[in-house]
Amino acid sequence: MSSPVGLTEFAGPLRVATRRVLLSNQAMNRTTFLVDGFNVYHLARSASVDLGGQATKWLDLRSLLTSYLPIIGAGSALEEIYYFSALATHLDPYRPGVTFRHRTYLEALRSTGVIPVMGRFKPKTVHCRRCRTDSKHYEEKETDVAISVKICELFTLDNADTIVLVTGDTDLAPAVRTAVRLFPSKQVCFAFPYKRKNKELAQLVSKSFLIRKERYAAHQFPSDVRLPSGRMIRKPIDW
Repeated sequence: MSSPVGLTEFAGPLRVATRRVLLSNQAMNRTTFLVDGFNVYHLARSASVDLGGQATKWLDLRSLLTSYLPIIGAGSALEEIYYFSALATHLDPYRPGVTFRHRTYLEALRSTGVIPVMGRFKPKTVHCRRCRTDSKHYEEKETDVAISVKICELFTLDNADTIVLVTGDTDLAPAVRTAVRLFPSKQVCFAFPYKRKNKELAQLVSKSFLIRKERYAAHQFPSDVRLPSGRMIRKPIDW
């Protein structure tokens, strides 16, 4: 008989049914991943450079993250994966196709059951004292807050036993401290993207690990991905 870890990699009724499966003498550990999309994307690009140009951006998050379930804890089984990001529409005039590529990637993620949670970019006027001019910059907004709120929601509603934060962003430290204090029976872990290991964050939780560059290359979507509707999407040319 297959283990719950293997069974819960499938979506739909089978996965719902296996949530009730128990390992011998130990309960299933419902594990949810919260992914900082831009954190992972930028470090995937670094991994590609350090791997001599191997493809890393067409990343199958479900395949990658479920491969770490055995080291998270006994009985760990995938519950959900949330992907937090935002569409950089302000870059389209300078980098044509950037939004199209991101939307294509979101479709690929959804086809495997990953749940995108989208924020936004907010314009900000920055004044240069040296040149005495104003320029417009854009900042990604809502991602840190959205991840923090999701941690609270999942634990309060008892929808997860373990939350794995896939990020190296220290802005989440207050939320993690609060979750550890208020939910002592739950577990928070960090999965640090390549080159983003953070000692401060690692000290806040009972378990953390680094996603090595080779794992990015090993868990890529196929060039053509079939969506549940039957429509095919293709990996962007420069990915």
